[in-house]
This record gives sequence, structure tokens and C-alpha cells, in this order.
Amino acid sequence: ETVSYAQALAAAEALRMRYAQAGYGHGHRVALSLDNRPEFFFHWWALNALGVSVVPVHAALRHAELSYLLGHSECALVVARPDRHAALQAALDAASSSAVVCAADDASLAPAPFAAPAAAQPVGRDTECALLYTSGTTGRPKGCRLLNGYFLRAGRWYAELDGHCTLRPGMERIITPLPVNHMNALAFSTMAALMTGGALVQLDRFHPQSWWASVRDSGATVVHYLGVMPAMLLGAAPDPADAGHQVRFGFGAGVGGEQHGAFEERFGFPLVEAWAMTETGAVGCVIANHEPRHIGQHAFGKPQAHMAWRVVDDDGHDVAPGTPGELWVRGAGSDPRQDFFAGYLKDDAATEEAWAHGWFHTGDVVRVDADGCMFFVDRKKNVVRRSGENISAVEVETVLATHPEVKAVAVAPVPDAVRGDEVCACVVPHEEPNNATEWAQALVRWALEQLSYYKVPGYVVLVDELPLTLSQKIQRGQLRELAQRALGQPHAVDTRALKKSGA
Repeated sequence: ETVSYAQALAAAEALRMRYAQAGYGHGHRVALSLDNRPEFFFHWWALNALGVSVVPVHAALRHAELSYLLGHSECALVVARPDRHAALQAALDAASSSAVVCAADDASLAPAPFAAPAAAQPVGRDTECALLYTSGTTGRPKGCRLLNGYFLRAGRWYAELDGHCTLRPGMERIITPLPVNHMNALAFSTMAALMTGGALVQLDRFHPQSWWASVRDSGATVVHYLGVMPAMLLGAAPDPADAGHQVRFGFGAGVGGEQHGAFEERFGFPLVEAWAMTETGAVGCVIANHEPRHIGQHAFGKPQAHMAWRVVDDDGHDVAPGTPGELWVRGAGSDPRQDFFAGYLKDDAATEEAWAHGWFHTGDVVRVDADGCMFFVDRKKNVVRRSGENISAVEVETVLATHPEVKAVAVAPVPDAVRGDEVCACVVPHEEPNNATEWAQALVRWALEQLSYYKVPGYVVLVDELPLTLSQKIQRGQLRELAQRALGQPHAVDTRALKKSGA
């Protein structure tokens, strides 16, 4: 389906009028469960014109996750595909929410259940545009409040890049399979297309078998990727048509060191690695758009002048060049937080903790060479990053611990050649099972009813005890080592085959 800017504007304007007539306005939030479809963008822009923030809802979320997100965000309405109405309404009921669910093409909308909280205030740069939920270390996803300024800054930053990532006004066609509930698709590819008069080619998801056909048929000149994508594409047999495309560069993160150079040589364009977080937006984004890119070394370039940064040890002291440390960032201007996220919804303590000492603590460990280029080393946070999804170990542990046959459980990442990390659950059962494989598979099937498929364990390791500190906290370093050593052993069950989208 092709949509012109004029058609998009007309669709958004018609929806804006309907929302306004139904009483939605500045300060409301509306959840959108519409996937990567044109309707999502039309509803987003219509609501944005009224000062209404959108809460994108991933299709893979299950009941407990939905009820938390919809209740925590205090959304006034949910717009969703018809096949999801029952599940979403059940989640709203569980959250004791007054919101209702409607379809994207409903002729009329349910009246707003409460008055617009900021109706008397003008809509502007500091109005909340979207609420994106990102996994943390506390077990519950945090709602990142992103303002209009955040999105405008992201689009302008991308539009003004040079080197490998120069965007030609009115000429680029940016193709992305990434979900609109992530900042990469919502803030970067979308805003770059809008602010340069380019075309956004938004796929429903990543399809390895038809990817190159989509790239060629759409005339894409820029691709957005995550590390899992190059790995899968390199796994296909070489084809004479591999370089038959118009792509000028790829924008993404996480390509494997051994795959980076091989991909560029085979497919004929640079994979430009970048680093950012939902919280940092474009102000804290670093990108390797200039040479040398240090291909295959997990390098993501040099910071730009608008970003101040430090690399520190556990005591907050700056480390020497070449020494790994946690990356701290902030804006270089008079307001160090401008165009970062506006804070975690209903969690001021977590917001201020993240900004301790006047710097945003990224939780990522990097090293910086003598020339100022940054290299990714590891994650300090207790997060499993699988296929670009940040998965809270504590969230998965909290769910698995409710299973009646689980005595204790701890989750750690283990390496995966394709997906970066995989979720590994080290479980102490109440009673030793007769068949470890059947027991582990039953646990994972049960977990699939509680969690999104990508969060459930890809490995279940049965253990007698967990590595704990004297205060009974999990020793995360020892747990990771235990999990990695267990792979391939009889007490470690590979359950990856059960993890399928839509399972």
C-alpha cells in the first residue's frame, strides 16, 4: 500500500476532528495496538495534534503485561485491531480502568472517560508525544515519557548527519522492519523521513526469506537493522542478486564482529553502527558515520559536540583511555536533560537515580580509544538483550517463581550466535523431576501463557541451589558463569524450539 503525504494529512485531520468531538485533548493518553500499519501513523499524528500522547502496545504482550501497561499509563482509550479487543478489554477490566477498546475505523469513538488534564495549557514542544515502556532491573517495565522536542530533535539529528549517513532531501526511501513501540522506528526512521520529505517503507516485521525482494521492490535506499538481521541474511546461500539493490547504507546496532565485514563485502553497503537508548534519544546518540569505522570491533563512532560524556569505574571516577567503564552522558548545553526522556512515569526516584550526579547513567560498559572512538564492551544492567528486545531478568524470574513446582529461579543471558543473547533460567525445583526435558518443556509452555514469547527461557538449567550473597541476593556474575557452563550438559534443556511468535 502506498500513501502520499497529502493522503496521510487528510486521514490524520479526519481522525483529529473525531477525537476532538469525542472530548480527547491535551494530557490524555491513548493506547494504540495497531502494529506497523498505516493506521498507526494516522492515529498517532491525529492525537498528537490535540496534545494526546500515544502508548504503542506490542502484539506479543499477554494478559499480565497488558493489564500493567494499560493501568499504569492511565490511558483513556485503546484503539486496536478487532481480533485483540477481547484480550485488551479483559486487561482493562483487570486494571480497573474506565477506558474502552475501539477499532481503528470505527465511525464514532467512545466519549473520553475524564476531562483532558492539561486542556487549559497550549500544546507545544514540552507536550508529551509518546509513552514507551522499556525494561529495567526492577522487574516492571518503566514508562519513558517522550516529549515533542524529543521527536523533533531525533528527526533533525538524523537529517543533519553527514559522511556515510547523508540523507538527500526528497530522495531517500527508508525501509525498516522494526516495531513502532521502539524508539528506532518511532523516533528515528519516521521523523527522518518526515523532516527530509522522504518515504518511509514500514514492514510488518523482519522476513528473512523475502527481505531482499522487499528492499528491491520498494526501491529502498536506507535500511534500518538490528544485529540479528545481518546474521540471518548471511545464513542464506549466496545469490547473484545479492548486490542488486539501491541501498546506500544501513543504520543499526549489534552486528556481530565476525559478520560485519562479511556482510558489507557480500551485499555492497556499509552497516553503520550506532548507540542510543530510549532515555537518551538523539542527544545521547553516537554513530560511526565517518571512517575509520573499525569494522568487526563493535565500534559505534565518536560523540558529537552536543553530547557530553564520561566513562567511569564503579566509584564514579573517570577511567583511562582504553579502560572499560560505564558510559555516562548528558547534553552539552545549559540544560543537560533537554530532549532526553522527560522521566519515568510515576517513578521520580528511578528518574533521579538514573541522573545521579548530573549525568545519565547508561548501564552500558564501553571503552574509548586514544582517538575518541567508542567500542561496546558489555551491559552492566541486569538485562538480557535478545534480537534487539531488552528483557528484564527480574520480570521473567517474578513470573517463573509463581509456578507451583518452582522453589527458586534466577535468569541470566547466555550467548546466542544469531540473537545476541538468549534467556536462560536456572531453576531449583521443589522435587527432582523424573524426566528433566519434559519438566522443562512443561515449564516453558506454561510461561508462554504468562509472558511474551521472546521473554520465556530458551534454556532451562536444573540446579540444586542458586549462587547467593550472604544477604541472599543473587550473585549475577556467578549466575552468568554457571548458566554458560551448563549449556550442553544433561541438566540443561534447550527449549528454544518452543519460542515462536504467536505460539
